[in-house]
Amino acid sequence: MNLSLLIILPLLTALLILLSKQLAQIRVIGLVGSLAQLGAASWLLKLYMDQRAAGNTATYLFETNTSWFKALNINYHIGIDGIALAMILLTSLIVVAGILVSWTMEKLSKEYFFLLVLLSMGAYGFFISLDLFTLFFFLEVAVIPKFLLIGIWGSGKKENSAMKLALMLMAGSALVFVGLMGIYYNTNTFDMVEIGKMGISLGVQKFFFPFLFLGFGIFAALFPFHTWVPDGHASAPTAASMFLAGISMKLGGYGCLRMAALMPDAAHSYSWIIILLATIAIIYGAFATMMQTDLKYINAYSSISHCGFVILGIGMLNKTSINGAVIQMVSHGLMTALFFAAIGMIYSRTHTRMVAQLGGLLKVMPFISTVFVIAGLCSLGLPGFSGFVAEMTVFMGSWQNPDGVYRAATVISAASIVVTAVYILRATGKTIMGPISDEHALLSDATWNEKLAAGLLIIGILIIGLAPFLINQLIMPSTDFLMINIDKAITLK
Repeated sequence: MNLSLLIILPLLTALLILLSKQLAQIRVIGLVGSLAQLGAASWLLKLYMDQRAAGNTATYLFETNTSWFKALNINYHIGIDGIALAMILLTSLIVVAGILVSWTMEKLSKEYFFLLVLLSMGAYGFFISLDLFTLFFFLEVAVIPKFLLIGIWGSGKKENSAMKLALMLMAGSALVFVGLMGIYYNTNTFDMVEIGKMGISLGVQKFFFPFLFLGFGIFAALFPFHTWVPDGHASAPTAASMFLAGISMKLGGYGCLRMAALMPDAAHSYSWIIILLATIAIIYGAFATMMQTDLKYINAYSSISHCGFVILGIGMLNKTSINGAVIQMVSHGLMTALFFAAIGMIYSRTHTRMVAQLGGLLKVMPFISTVFVIAGLCSLGLPGFSGFVAEMTVFMGSWQNPDGVYRAATVISAASIVVTAVYILRATGKTIMGPISDEHALLSDATWNEKLAAGLLIIGILIIGLAPFLINQLIMPSTDFLMINIDKAITLK
């Protein structure tokens, strides 16, 4: 399969949306285009697993390598491994769910759906890129729509939120660009496969790794560069919040993982800083969430904590913890998208996100309330849901590190589950249980499009939670390859 199809499909969908004149056409084209992306991702999964079952042990499959700018040795080099494929599947699911949730959007609907699809194109391109310049290009493609979606269709202090997001993410992009230029200057190539083969000197790694890791870390809400997340989520429209948390923040986590594998010596040297920042993010995010009264802010600060588990898994630099980090990225993407979808459904009917103004919604919105509960249970890591599998894998991998300080960080991070349980159960109980106010007594439940969107995300959560071996089979061969270089760096220490 030609991986360029993952870029062509959303691009074609976006162009057709721009040419559409009626709202019904825009909706149908957006939905058909998103379903085509999901179909392509699913077919790619089948082909990938068939190749692995047939004994293909190549690091990356379905590679295409075409010269893009020969003078600077920039190539359109794409390919996937199991980790990239997991991110592609996550993106395709959230795109479909986001389009369905936005079904009733009427304000500048053409531009709105166009930007959603454009963001997804940037994400696909980022995940399949094996050339650092191409990867950076698609990263920027995914940044611009976020600013516009919040600034135009957002609520509250949307202008300030959009500007904060843009400034923070552009700062992250600038750091990434400096790091990439440093690698290029010392290797004369942007090709990640070639760089991995030739290696990068220890001095260069130690100097430029912080630029790259912190740059991508800003996208992943790494403490203390997380401040754009709460306001951005709170002001964004529902689908934009789903895309922002479910897809965009994964660009950061994925980038951090790839840079750690590309520069393993530096990653090992700075691992204690990475783990320290991750632990602070986990604890800070959990306690900050307890103080929130707005449902979107609750989920936003919770995302900071959950993304901390991704960084923690990467920082531990062993196979189990990295597997856990990848599963956590997928799990958090599905869970937080589901949470924002449920919050959007509640807000569209009650016109409030304040927990104190809600209550008893289970009586009039049983489906939406059930979705809200499932998202909450996944967030607190209840067995049977993806959150449990992801967090337990990270903890198990982290505990494998014999260093006492690292194990202390593991224990502290695991203790955050107690705090998570408190704020999730409190928010859930106050929102859907108890008496219902008169103004909310006649509200309607979810529509067909909302049920379908939630159903797709719940299926993904349950598959990982009940059959974790499926995602392990997908990502483990790729993790094995990453560990070759990482283990070599640790051994040399």
